[in-house]
Amino acid sequence: MTKMILGLSSYTYGWSIGVPGSMPADPMREDDLVEKTLSFDLSCLQIGDNLPLHQLGEERLHALKSRVKQEGLRLEIGARKLTTENLQQYLEIAEFFNAPLLRFIIDDAGYEPNISTVVAIIKNHLNTLKQKKVKLGIENHDRFKAKELASIMESVGDEAVGVCLDCVNSLGAGEGLEYVAHTLAPYTINLHIKDYQIERLSHKMGFIVQGCTAGNGMMDIPGLLQVLAPYKRCESAILEQWVVPESTIGETILKENQWAIQGIHYLKSQMLFETNIKK
Repeated sequence: MTKMILGLSSYTYGWSIGVPGSMPADPMREDDLVEKTLSFDLSCLQIGDNLPLHQLGEERLHALKSRVKQEGLRLEIGARKLTTENLQQYLEIAEFFNAPLLRFIIDDAGYEPNISTVVAIIKNHLNTLKQKKVKLGIENHDRFKAKELASIMESVGDEAVGVCLDCVNSLGAGEGLEYVAHTLAPYTINLHIKDYQIERLSHKMGFIVQGCTAGNGMMDIPGLLQVLAPYKRCESAILEQWVVPESTIGETILKENQWAIQGIHYLKSQMLFETNIKK
């Protein structure tokens, strides 16, 4: 089985970077993420829309580019709100960083395009994707069901475009991972690994879904990789986390860091991934 490259994400450290209404005194920056990646002896980092690169000044962008090149890291970038303007902007950023993957969430507050609009936007940028040698990964993110995302991929019909498969997001569309994975596996070019638990509430009137450390929840990670393996399209697997917050942001950040250590240790122990591609 061809191994995917294992990497970290800005969403591995969501609380450390900052969540609206709960910002740390000293938020994690892009250079901190590089250091975390190196400390785990990994060589892949995905910086998503919770640390939006288009909002960084030129000095920080050039410093990040220089460090990534110096360390030989694979930098993947992420954005949200799939409009023509945003896609064009992030394709330029991807080219600047020589990033092989641009992951996009379609929706944003007040913006929920229909399928035909999404397909048209993507098709209009196929030539640019190929010229810049960037693959576009559309994330399953709540609203669109797996079959709808598959129909987008079929309508676009190009190897430069695929799915960023998140293990948990489709619960928001009322769909489980096993069904979603089998439906989207042929199109998956990037994997977001989150582990999770579903527990019935004490009053028995419903369930609560929350994150846990990788390998300790309901997600069958080895089984998921076996579903993706025959298609040989998924190049990277990124650890993300839904860390259940503690009473203070400081305690939550300590917990988040410990979860990351445990999660990467588990994923490495499975011998299912490439870790340091520089070796």
